[in-house]
Amino acid sequence: MTKIGELLGRGATYSVEFMPPRSDEMLRQLEKTIRELQPLTPSFCSVTYGAGGSTRERTAEAVSYIHHDTPLLAMPHLTCVGQTRDEIEGLVCHYAGDGIENLLALAGDPPKDGPVTGDFRYAVELIELARTVGDFSIGVSAFPEVHPMSPDRDTDRARLADKLAQADFGITQFFWNADHYFRMIDELDAIGCTTPVIPSLFPILNVATAQRFTATNGAEWPSWLQDRFDVVGDDQEDVRRAGVEIACEIGSALLGQGVPGLHIYSMNRSASVQEIWASLGLGSRP
Repeated sequence: MTKIGELLGRGATYSVEFMPPRSDEMLRQLEKTIRELQPLTPSFCSVTYGAGGSTRERTAEAVSYIHHDTPLLAMPHLTCVGQTRDEIEGLVCHYAGDGIENLLALAGDPPKDGPVTGDFRYAVELIELARTVGDFSIGVSAFPEVHPMSPDRDTDRARLADKLAQADFGITQFFWNADHYFRMIDELDAIGCTTPVIPSLFPILNVATAQRFTATNGAEWPSWLQDRFDVVGDDQEDVRRAGVEIACEIGSALLGQGVPGLHIYSMNRSASVQEIWASLGLGSRP
């Protein structure tokens, strides 16, 4: 097996994010997408975890499938919200016993309805627990435009630096302007944080979904982006192609300044990822 922290020490990583299937039909779609993306030989792939732990079992099943039945390196997400200590410890022990060596520790999105519950509040608490269970390479999230719950920018960067100091790497939420990422890195450098942070790309498939995710992240939906989709209209394939073009523009700006990698949201579909991979030449990069 391979640890992502070690991969980053050897060079840039190019990776893909999957969602756990919620039905048998979605499982078949995920398996199809994984088969279609295997030839790209991504450095690793992550599997998300639903709000409030709503997909805990499905995430574990998807991770097990990827780990045992494909050549891909799987990294499950772990989240705090709605999880008891026993649940998280049991899941981490399961992963350790199954040979999983990489985890992404997240505070997590609150449930849509009802109060926020659980024995954990911060990702660093998950890191501390995971370190007691196994020898994992652990990543955390980063919000280039500042976490929506942060009181101010300086506090956000200080907390992020503290979190990254306990992790092996970070992966950002997506953003629509590469300058947000580079500003974050400059701010982290200024306070002595040098843990690698991989930027994410989100190839839009559905404008309303992208707007909702952007609002949840507290990120900017710029007017130029809306203008691009106003011109495209409602045709699903035209929207997808525009999403690929925009992701490639952002990805090219990031790669041009030597980022430690790219992490691409797949939404369990392969076409956009394949086109971005080819356009940015990720398969030919060292």
